[in-house]
Amino acid sequence: MFFILTFMGLFFHFGRYAVFMSRVLRRPEKHKVFFKQLFIEMDLLGIGSVGIVFIISFFIGAVITLQTAYNLDMPLIPTYAVPVATRDSMLLEFSSTLVCLILAGKVGSHIASGIGTMRVTEQIDALDVMGINSANYLVLPKVLGLMLTAPFLTVISMGVGIFGGWIAGAATGAVTSADYLQGILYAFVPYYIFYSVVKTIIFAFILTSIAGYYGYHTSGGSLEVGHSSTKAVVMSCIYILIFDLILTQLLLP
Repeated sequence: MFFILTFMGLFFHFGRYAVFMSRVLRRPEKHKVFFKQLFIEMDLLGIGSVGIVFIISFFIGAVITLQTAYNLDMPLIPTYAVPVATRDSMLLEFSSTLVCLILAGKVGSHIASGIGTMRVTEQIDALDVMGINSANYLVLPKVLGLMLTAPFLTVISMGVGIFGGWIAGAATGAVTSADYLQGILYAFVPYYIFYSVVKTIIFAFILTSIAGYYGYHTSGGSLEVGHSSTKAVVMSCIYILIFDLILTQLLLP
């Protein structure tokens, strides 16, 4: 019985999400207002996340370098293999998936709680009464704003993570600067950057649309706003990981 109710709940949310996104993805009625809101969301969601992306990427790159160096401390394995592992780990997985998981917590909760508060205070009802497509007006700028800025966050994360690995390796003596530079350039595959950027764009769409969905369909009071925010973060993380597996299978040769 539990599994039946679970599947029924999934189908219910999937159908309501599809109807919700059909409203979100319609052409904006006033382009001037839309683009103004779009730039605001790009600054708030994307540029406002540069700091946390910078800090986390730096220490992730440093940790990957040190752990790899300590585990590959063998005479048959060249030292430049350590920065190769750091570079490919940042490019293939950490700078796209991990950054978007972090954004799911920061940006997703912000979107869900903001829209949820508007719902319980009847501001969304007021927009609907005025004949405004409230789903499109509130959610579409957020979706496109993060989709446009998230790839830049990913590229920043790649550079900062590799730089953090170099600082950690040089400071501890685990990897010399010359070996680190040689490893960074060794067998570099530019497609990995394209692969990570594509994943990031899809993940940005997933987390903003799911957060908008749960915030938009909040009912009750301030307590339910918190519940919607939590659900948005949890479901965004789950679907990001699911699509990470799917995209890895599809995009990597």
